[in-house]
Amino acid sequence: MLDIAALAGLKVALWGWGREGRAAWRVLRDRLPTLSITLFCNDAEVADANALGDALFTARTDATADALSVFDVVIKSPGISPYKPEALAAAERGTRFIGGTTLWFAEHAEARTICVTGTKGKSTTTALLAHLLRAGGHRTALCGNIGLPMLEVIDVDDPPEFWAIELSSYQTGDVAASGVRPSIAVATNIFPEHLDWHGSEDRYVADKLSLFTAAKPRIAILNGADPRLASLSLPDSEVRFVGGEDGWHLRGDVVHRGARAVFDTSDVPLPGRHNRSNLCAVLAAIEALGLDAEALAPHTASFQPLPHRLQTLGTRDGITWVNDSISTTPHASLAALDCFRSQRVALLAGGHDRGIDWGDFADAMRTRAPAAIITLGQNGPKIHDLLAPVAREVGFALVAADDLPDAVAKARSALDGAGVVLLSPGAPSFGAYRDYTERGRHFAALAGFDPEAITTIPGLGIA
Repeated sequence: MLDIAALAGLKVALWGWGREGRAAWRVLRDRLPTLSITLFCNDAEVADANALGDALFTARTDATADALSVFDVVIKSPGISPYKPEALAAAERGTRFIGGTTLWFAEHAEARTICVTGTKGKSTTTALLAHLLRAGGHRTALCGNIGLPMLEVIDVDDPPEFWAIELSSYQTGDVAASGVRPSIAVATNIFPEHLDWHGSEDRYVADKLSLFTAAKPRIAILNGADPRLASLSLPDSEVRFVGGEDGWHLRGDVVHRGARAVFDTSDVPLPGRHNRSNLCAVLAAIEALGLDAEALAPHTASFQPLPHRLQTLGTRDGITWVNDSISTTPHASLAALDCFRSQRVALLAGGHDRGIDWGDFADAMRTRAPAAIITLGQNGPKIHDLLAPVAREVGFALVAADDLPDAVAKARSALDGAGVVLLSPGAPSFGAYRDYTERGRHFAALAGFDPEAITTIPGLGIA
């Protein structure tokens, strides 16, 4: 088990100078004040790192295999893939690559952790879990990939009773690397995403599922409707499925526990049937903690939806604007469209091209097409070419845009004063924007809304 104390005397580097990298530097400097630390970052970040005035902290930009292999341990930011050729070469020479999540778990072996992952819905599921636990009077942390790195809460004077932790596919392996078993792990669904980081669909699935297969949670909560999750063999974990008639499941709008009706979700602020289905996973996790899930279920009504996730910004001049900027797969775009089936919708689709197949999306447009689809971004032309014959066959408007401002203007024109403009791009924002948050904020501003007012994540931290 590699905790922070074990780094003393080792050659240690950081790779990445985003929020995770800065959190790692602060913790290492606080705990190990005499440790020499090297940072691998880009040119623009060197000056920022040097401005700290840390004589034992050196910033450099040459993250080559030779440079990385000098170090015993490299603490990398989640966005940096361990499958990069230089990382693989350094690992072969003995360098160990870990994330901050590894260090956190190594120091919290006895914590009551509920880890949530999945391709879609993991942020809302984690936030809803924390919300319901707090409604029951339980001091709970909401942290992880949702917006609060684990290293920022590694030293807490008054630890919470429960830790609700969102993990991306970039971080699930870090839990297994820590050697600590989570109390509970939840998986919402699995389908292709982040193929550029993982290198292949098979590796993405394996990395995602390592939270279950390698970290070996004491209790695994799995969506039984997902074929990959339903077929998992987890001999070291107690497995509880949701979605089937003998467990927590949704019938129409009503959540059931077996045959017993528990809670009508028709008025809850959970956009999309997939989010309401994930409520079943939340209740199963609460039940697995030994708490009364049925008593807490009605508190879903006071949950505040998260920004950039099917977030209704408001209505301007007859058009409703919906920000689903976090949508980074065509499956997510389909789920978003399903939420507005009864309305005229102009969908904004496209972004960074990660090589994901849009064939299923195109096939779905034969029966589920909106009024208009505006394509944009690096993969916009590919999506446009794929959809063109379907648009001619079905009759929906298909328009190419140069960028997001152009797409917004063309969506307005397509709806002609009535309907929904839905930003659910089905692709990452890289290249045009730093991240999905910046993209969502720009969309809000273009639609006439205050970006600052729409970006706060309710409940983040410990409460």
